[in-house]
Parts: sequence; structure tokens; C-alpha cells
Amino acid sequence: MTQRDPVQAAFDTISNYEGPPIEALFDSEPDRLDRMVLEAAGIRMDMSKTHLDKDLVGFFTELAEAADLEGRRKALFSGEIVNPSEGRAATHVAERGEGANEDNEIAAKLRQRMRNLLDAIEGGAFGEVEAVLHIGIGGSVLGPALAVDALGREGTRCDLRLVANIDGEAMDEALIGLDPETTLIVAVSKSFTTTETLTNLSAALDWLEGAGMEDPYGRVIAVTANPEKAIEHGIDETRILPFADTVGGRYSLWSPVGISIAMALGWDRFEELLEGAAAMDRHFKLAPLTENLPVMAAFSDLYYTHNRGAETRAIFAYDERLRMLVPYLQQLVMESNGKSVTADGEPLGRPSSAILWGGVGTDGQHAVFQLLHQGSHLVPVEFLAVTENEDSQDPRQHRQLLLNAFAQGAALMTGRANDDDAARAYPGDRPSITLLMQRLDAATLGALIAFYEHRTYVEAALLGINPFDQFGVELGKDMARQVDDPEQRSQFDPSTRALIEKAGL
Repeated sequence: MTQRDPVQAAFDTISNYEGPPIEALFDSEPDRLDRMVLEAAGIRMDMSKTHLDKDLVGFFTELAEAADLEGRRKALFSGEIVNPSEGRAATHVAERGEGANEDNEIAAKLRQRMRNLLDAIEGGAFGEVEAVLHIGIGGSVLGPALAVDALGREGTRCDLRLVANIDGEAMDEALIGLDPETTLIVAVSKSFTTTETLTNLSAALDWLEGAGMEDPYGRVIAVTANPEKAIEHGIDETRILPFADTVGGRYSLWSPVGISIAMALGWDRFEELLEGAAAMDRHFKLAPLTENLPVMAAFSDLYYTHNRGAETRAIFAYDERLRMLVPYLQQLVMESNGKSVTADGEPLGRPSSAILWGGVGTDGQHAVFQLLHQGSHLVPVEFLAVTENEDSQDPRQHRQLLLNAFAQGAALMTGRANDDDAARAYPGDRPSITLLMQRLDAATLGALIAFYEHRTYVEAALLGINPFDQFGVELGKDMARQVDDPEQRSQFDPSTRALIEKAGL
């Protein structure tokens, strides 16, 4: 008899399990809050309003053992190959000093180079710098955008503009009000071959040249894992900040990609961001599985995709400073775990990443929460809230914000019956997780982002997929190049050819 695959057996047990409603768990598990409310690195995660009971947590622990989660966790921090399709380690944890010793040393040297360049900028080597035009795409823009939008509300050291989209409207908007004489350009591309980034860099150089700048390249800093390409493009080696090719774009804000964060917020706050992420690294690395925030959150994510058939997960930050979090996480999670094959290249045969969506509260309450409370789709919801407010408004306003966040989780769970009018009935038993932070500072934000990174990694480990490649990003780009070649257009379908003709291309 063929021995049954232990990973598949664990997934079958989880998928077929029928547990009680969430509310009933508070009665049947008197210690539920003690077990399902976890704290680390300034983040309190309340998972008590999920369906994870003691049995399910036990089943997931068995899955973790079968999938060798402990080994996968160790491999990440020790610099082993965890990206098999590209034969690479993933060393973003080394950017925070928590990787293998050699990787930590390399990251520290490159960070010192970044610090030296920042000192030169602040010392006047580039003249007066009032604005930074940060050009990149994906994580190389989303990371700095999230950090500076969240932490720079009281003012920044320079005017940071970010542009990613190849649409010329994006560049036009980014350039509004900028003075070429006092604007520094930061071009970020891991390969320094990314079409969108190089096209926007060319547009920015044309803008400088059109303003009469004699040496437009002298206003450009390149951040890349391929310095030779940046040099070929005309950028002086002294203005190139390298980073390791084992740092993926969506994990790169901790690397020299964060130069724009440091310029906008100051070096000290950039280091606090790293320190907060390192604190979460240590928690993830050392805490037992059932006391580990990223691990337990991943258990919940996989339960709802595999047992309840949930295809999406909604995230709502009840703090305007985190309005960029969902776009950041959409790339982090869906680019990492949006796969249909295992790390060995075999068909996955089970759901992979949920589709992430969301926004900020209380805006969502007057829009999409209708679907969350009464729709036919089961959507696990995640609430983020910050206890202390730093705005200048009446404190009662922040109190109402927090009360709304907590009440929504309670309402999703309890629902409300209405025998007289079905349209006014709420089914309840809908799950949520609440992440509560005392205050939103650089360290807490760093810990929060690292929490989501590790959560994504745990999901990948349990699914047996590689979260560090993203070949799906390339297909559309390749076909865009082909469709631009008249000789290759005949290979495309009639609809695509007709669209090209109609657009006059």
C-alpha cells in the first residue's frame, strides 16, 4: 500500500473539519483569549473572532511539521536557497541584521555606503535639494510610499514625489511644482532593465535637460543590484547604490532602496524602521508556533481558503496613515503566493493565495461593508487600529474611530436575526482578526510590515510553493514587446490586432 502524503493528509483533515460557530467557542474554550490574543514587537493580534479552535490549531501544527515549517524558517534566516527556481537565498532579513553573518556584513557595508551618500547630499554635494523624484515600480515604489505617507504627516525633510506608472500623466503629476535646480532623481531598478522605470527616467532626464541643466545625469542616483547596467546607462559609479540580488523588489524597502525614506524622514527614523522589523524577525524566528503571530495568522488564512472556500481577504486600516498598506500588501502577498505549481514544479492542486483587497475605515463601512455583513461571499476581515492618535482634532473623534473598528468585528461575528424582514437580517459567524498597536511610529510600522512578510512566507511553506519568484509578471511585458513589432503582430488574436488598429498604433 502506498503511504499517504502527510501534507495532503493534514490538508484533508483541515478541509473536512466542521467546527462550532465562533461565538460558541468563547463558551467552550474558557482560555480562548489567553490563547488567541498574541503580542510581539508592539503589535497585539486578536484572533479570537476566527473559527480556529484547539482542534484546528492542532491540525495546523501537524501540517507545519509535515511541511517542515521549522526547517523552512531556519533556511530563511541562515541564508540557504529558498528560491529554488532562481537558485537564490532571500536575504531581506539580513538588511535588518537578522540573517546569516556573511549576509548581515554585506548588507551593513552597503547600508554604510548609503549613509555616506546621504551625508554627502545633506552636506551640499548636490547643491540645494528640496525635492526627490523617486522612480521605480512595484515594491521599489510601494515601500517608500507606504513608509513616508505613514510617518511623514508632520512634515518631511524634502518633498518626495514617486512615479511608477508608464502613463505620462503620472510623470506630469509628479513634476508639478518641482524646480529642476533643486530636485534629485532616485532611479530604482533591481536589474536596471525595467522598461517602465527606464522610460520614466528618460522622461525625467529630458525634463532636466529641457530646463537647461548641463549635466542632467549629475542629478541622478541609481539603486540597483546590477551596477554595470546603471553605468552603461550613463550614471557615475559614485552615485550608484548597490543591493544584493537576493533581495526581492517587494522586500526591498529595508535596503538602499530606502534612500528616499531616509532623505524624507531622516536616518534615525529609517534605522528605527529596521529595528522594528528586526524585533518581529526575532519573534518569528524564536517563538513557538502556537504563540507566533505570523504563523498563527497564516493558519487562519489557509483555513478560510481550504475549508470555507474564501477566495478573498479584506484588510481595513482604521488609521488614515495606513491608507497605502493595502496596495503594498497586494503586491507582497499576491506576487509572492499567486502560484499554481509547487516549488518542485508540480501542479499545486489546492488554492494558493487569497485575493487581497480593502481600504480604510470608516470609509468602507458606507460602501463595501454591505457585502461583508450580508453578502453571499464569506470574506475574512482584518482590522488595524492604533490606540494613540497624533492628529490635532478633538480626541473624541479618534475614540469614535476605534469604537467603530471594534464594533465591526463584533457585528460580523454576532450578526442579528430578524424574522419579520429578511433584508434586515445579518447572518453573523463571519470571522475577523484585529491588529492593535499602541502608537504608529517607525519601529511599529517596521514590525507590522515584517509581520506580513513572514506570514506570507509561512503560507508558502505550508503550501509548498516558492514565494520569491514572479515569472507571471514577465508574460505581459514580453507580449507588449512582441506586439510592438509589426512582423510579430500577425501572431496575435483578431481582437488584439483590432484594438491596435483602432488605437492607431
